[in-house]
Amino acid sequence: MPEGDTIWRTAAALRARIAGKPVQSVWPPRLARLRGRQVIAVEAKGKHLFIRFEGDLSLHSHMRMTGSWHVYQPGARWHQPRPLAKAVLTFPEVVAVCFLAPVVELVRDGADPAAHLGPDILAPTFDLARVIERARGAGSATIGELLLDQRVCAGIGNLYKCEALWMRRVDPWTHPQALDERALSGLYREARDLMRRSVAGAGFRRRNAVHARGGRPCPRCGTSVQVRPQGIPQRLTYWCPRCQPGPGSTDGDAV
Repeated sequence: MPEGDTIWRTAAALRARIAGKPVQSVWPPRLARLRGRQVIAVEAKGKHLFIRFEGDLSLHSHMRMTGSWHVYQPGARWHQPRPLAKAVLTFPEVVAVCFLAPVVELVRDGADPAAHLGPDILAPTFDLARVIERARGAGSATIGELLLDQRVCAGIGNLYKCEALWMRRVDPWTHPQALDERALSGLYREARDLMRRSVAGAGFRRRNAVHARGGRPCPRCGTSVQVRPQGIPQRLTYWCPRCQPGPGSTDGDAV
């Protein structure tokens, strides 16, 4: 699933190409109310993307595991087949296409489908105190699950969950109540720093320490990285049992 940094980059790319431009044509017909309206903003909130139009209308999309936005010159060949398109917006000199997103809907600006989310991890003014308050009331069984709870903090996905826990030497199966405020705050700060570097750095791509590296040596101590499903729905969690000692490090089911 695209994480918050991917959605922020997508929003920035769309903003640069379509902000201030009127929609000339639109598909499918259920989006016809957008025709002729000017784009006034393109915003990311967690893993949600909003294209704001004049007249208090927004096009809300959520990529989930499969979705993506593409921008083309008129007449250019698309990178995916047209039947996979969920929304097509044609502007002067540019066509914006959303492929395979499970959620593409028109909403009034007063009805925010992302209102339930916690503070955005990439927001310019990040409300960490509010995140910690929500985290303490979330009831998550493990810190790995808590970091993915979008109601607590929006935007963190499985990759940055694993990497932040490794950076801070925290076992993913630690109960959140076992972490003091400094440790808990440090995890969110770590995830925010990694994701901001990803968004800000042109071409920046940090090599993962543990994510998707099951069975390979930990870059810090050389111990084999372990991987095991965690949470509901289950996500594969990667961690180093030596650098991140705790309840998950002694489980015989880990690989």
